[in-house]
Amino acid sequence: MASTTASPPRAAGDHPRVLLPGAAGYRPSVVSTSLPHLAATGCGHLLLPFVPVRERLRDAVESFFDCLFDVFVEFTGLISWCKGASIGWHSDDNKPYLRQRAFTDVIIYTADNRNVHCVTEMTEGERLTLTLWFTRDRAYNEDPKLLTFLSQTSLSCEPTEQKSYIPMPASDNMYWFSYDQCGFDIRCARVHVLGFSFHSSSDEYSTSVLPAEDDPIELLGKQLRLGRGDDVFEKIFSNSLHALQ
Repeated sequence: MASTTASPPRAAGDHPRVLLPGAAGYRPSVVSTSLPHLAATGCGHLLLPFVPVRERLRDAVESFFDCLFDVFVEFTGLISWCKGASIGWHSDDNKPYLRQRAFTDVIIYTADNRNVHCVTEMTEGERLTLTLWFTRDRAYNEDPKLLTFLSQTSLSCEPTEQKSYIPMPASDNMYWFSYDQCGFDIRCARVHVLGFSFHSSSDEYSTSVLPAEDDPIELLGKQLRLGRGDDVFEKIFSNSLHALQ
């Protein structure tokens, strides 16, 4: 992440935006996670690298748009765009439930219709984006949600479990993505994109993904193995999120 101490030149006209160079990078072929989701599923340790990034970006927004102490992080998401993914022209406050959004992302711009943008279709590889939306409405501040989830998961753990970094899955419908009158589980989609497949923990040598008599979605929260091609690997993971981690 590039330093944000230097003051970039202000954009001219009615489309204010600032580019911070050096940044890294819910639709078909798109999978994502958010910081509240990481906190809620026992992955609070994975939040640590995001803390300084969020603070530096918030400082840049406040400085460039002259709104000191008036900006809150509304949402932080790590999004994977795979082959075939795209999104048409839009502004980031284009739904009634998104009106609180004021500024977006590492190319920092106003979230309203002065900065309509799109993502053209991915033709190969994987595009990873770290997207932050900022709000000037304290009621949509993301931080209290994170603290609530972190305190809940911390209190629910036994002392011997607090050093464990095994994530706990949320409700199954949290991972379900509806598309064209059907849908898919993003845990299965993610492992497929990476070239692997999920297998029952007792299914060491079989090439079938899961026993036919079991609900495959339910088994994603249980112990399982990873496979690739005709091979099923020996290591047993606590659940699908543990395997993906």
